[in-house]
Amino acid sequence: MRFLTALTLYRLLLPLLFIAAFPGWLVKMLRRGGFGTRLGERAAIYSTPLEHEPCGAVHFHAVSVGESMLALKLIREWLLREPSRRFVLATGTATGHAVATAANIPGLRVTYSPLDFPSMVRRYLNRFEPSQIVLIEAEIWPHLLLTCKRRNIPVRLVNARMSPRSARRVQRFAAWLGPPYQMLDTVAIQEAEDAAIWEALGVAREKIHHTGSLKFDPASGARPKRRTEFQAMLDAFGKGRPVVLAASTHAGEDAFIAAAIREANPEALAVIVPRHAERRSEVTADLERAGFLVKLRSSELTATGDRRHVFVIDSTGELGDWTAHADVVIIGKSFLSTGGQNPCEAILAEKPVIFGPHMENFQPLARRLIASDGCISASDPDELARAIAAALDPQKARVMTHNASALLAPHEGATQRILALLIT
Repeated sequence: MRFLTALTLYRLLLPLLFIAAFPGWLVKMLRRGGFGTRLGERAAIYSTPLEHEPCGAVHFHAVSVGESMLALKLIREWLLREPSRRFVLATGTATGHAVATAANIPGLRVTYSPLDFPSMVRRYLNRFEPSQIVLIEAEIWPHLLLTCKRRNIPVRLVNARMSPRSARRVQRFAAWLGPPYQMLDTVAIQEAEDAAIWEALGVAREKIHHTGSLKFDPASGARPKRRTEFQAMLDAFGKGRPVVLAASTHAGEDAFIAAAIREANPEALAVIVPRHAERRSEVTADLERAGFLVKLRSSELTATGDRRHVFVIDSTGELGDWTAHADVVIIGKSFLSTGGQNPCEAILAEKPVIFGPHMENFQPLARRLIASDGCISASDPDELARAIAAALDPQKARVMTHNASALLAPHEGATQRILALLIT
């Protein structure tokens, strides 16, 4: 009864939420180049001839760029086992769509996931008739789950995660919110202790599988690698300079991180990689107000010896390989925002990692990294400057990278364990 009430409220509020969010969504699409990428597919309006669609394929749903990359990782590994298998990757953002399209995987149909209105979900399922749907990390949509349940389409959640805050909220209202989670056929969790959260939501114990983290699996997927053209760009700022890279920064973080890098080592080159490339103008303005000169990845680079320059990487899908060129990596969204970003790419590249106090989305890993001296946590600009100076010391860097890599080792094989649950 409670679920029916919650579902009724959801159906009443969903159109209002859509109307309220629509203007901001339009602005994001304009900034991220979403228009012209068959955006009508968000409303289950398709231009591709029906006979060309991969009916009966495995569908992956991934909201963000990070989740899209995890889905691509699974798809590539699956294709090694079954080269003729067809896949559909449904994304929720224009940047995720761009990353999935740029992967150029043969036989992969990239689309937008439908908004969770019943009519749109039905049109989407009628068109593709998926053999199963694989949700990445945390994408739970009631109407999608209900309709798939009625049609006997298996829905599996992999790399399942729930922040401590979300877990508390969901558990508090489990009687109201639990039924959609109970419709999942499989839940693959990252940490064994998370099983209690999903059981509290009513997910049957036999459906819950501890696989480890797809993000943290060091054995599969392409590791960050150095590129000759990237090194040439860095050399334009002066050969042999230490490179301190701020990864996936969010609003307000860029200038103070650059200032901390300069304080820690005036010879170090600050490389800023915003989470969203369309922030380039905002990032440039903030850095210039703080007294820095800015060179963009997208602009033509000329040699400069001016130590005031900051290099801003305003591109999508290149972060991993830029990380391979860094001496120290600072994790964005962990200082002035909530949640943090994934530190594992830097760890896999064997780079010392620094992050701020807000790594909620990557617990308990972040906590364990701090406890094992696998990273340094800094709460303010002064602490950040001291942390950068410490991490630039080769001996300290070796200790940090060794300890951090050891923490990822238990997740080795997570990709294959997840595939074993999906391939039926």
